[in-house]
Amino acid sequence: MRRFLIAALTTAALASAAAAAVKPFPPAFLIRDMAANGTIIHVRVGGHGPAVVLLHGFGDTGDMWQPLAAKLVADHLVIVPDLRGMGLSAHPDTGYTKKNQAADIAGLLDALHVTHIALVTHDIGNMVGYAFAVQHPDMVSKWVVMDAPLPGLGHWDDLLKDPRVWHFNFYGPDEERLVAGRERIYLDRFYDELSADPKRIDEHTRAHYAGLYARPHAMHDAFEQFKAFPQDAKDNRDFVGHAGKLQMPVLAIGGAKSFGAQFATEIGFAADHVQSAVIADSGHWLMEEQPAATMAAIEGFLAGK
Repeated sequence: MRRFLIAALTTAALASAAAAAVKPFPPAFLIRDMAANGTIIHVRVGGHGPAVVLLHGFGDTGDMWQPLAAKLVADHLVIVPDLRGMGLSAHPDTGYTKKNQAADIAGLLDALHVTHIALVTHDIGNMVGYAFAVQHPDMVSKWVVMDAPLPGLGHWDDLLKDPRVWHFNFYGPDEERLVAGRERIYLDRFYDELSADPKRIDEHTRAHYAGLYARPHAMHDAFEQFKAFPQDAKDNRDFVGHAGKLQMPVLAIGGAKSFGAQFATEIGFAADHVQSAVIADSGHWLMEEQPAATMAAIEGFLAGK
């Protein structure tokens, strides 16, 4: 497994890489709602060239990818959905296994007549991305996977014993009542505790996502993502057992103050050809905390550097 370290940024570079408020996607993107796999997916599509799909996780929506999408659109077809039940996508009652959400992505790509992609994923997006890649390996040329392990694989069972992931089992009607009207407080816990420096996730960003997660059914559906983890774990073990490890090139990016270099080891339980990048002075929220270094690693890998 080849490893490389994204070195600490200079003071000047740190200033330019500081977290920026969530911004609209450039005019090159068409933003629309599309039917896929029995639901409606909110998606941003722009550019021409090799296709790249960007998948977000919990605490974000597809909006997290705006800075990267704005760069890639110059020479890629960039596809940025909100996952089922999150952001501005529809809120069906069921279907939150990552295997089923991979079918959402497959349906979306079919509707867009896209047959070959690179994947860039973060957090729960990693889990959906893996389920897609393992079921459609001929469609995925490369995969960039960021700072969240895959249920059921590697040291997943050890992770479940870590008290910091109590939220994996926090769901149900009473839990929803506790969070209702307090979505900002709940999300702040993730931004504050899972970042290297909470100040890098600014007030505008926090308010933006709190508003989206306060929409009807949004937090319920976010909890459903976690509730599905036991089934996801079973599905992932079955995937490896039947399909073996992924064979496309994979870049595993960990925050130095989160999963770090160990993240590539975890992804190595699902893929054979894994490179490692560690983003200095970052926790889990790589695109918010260190966008310049994170995007440099992603763009370099997509370009074959």
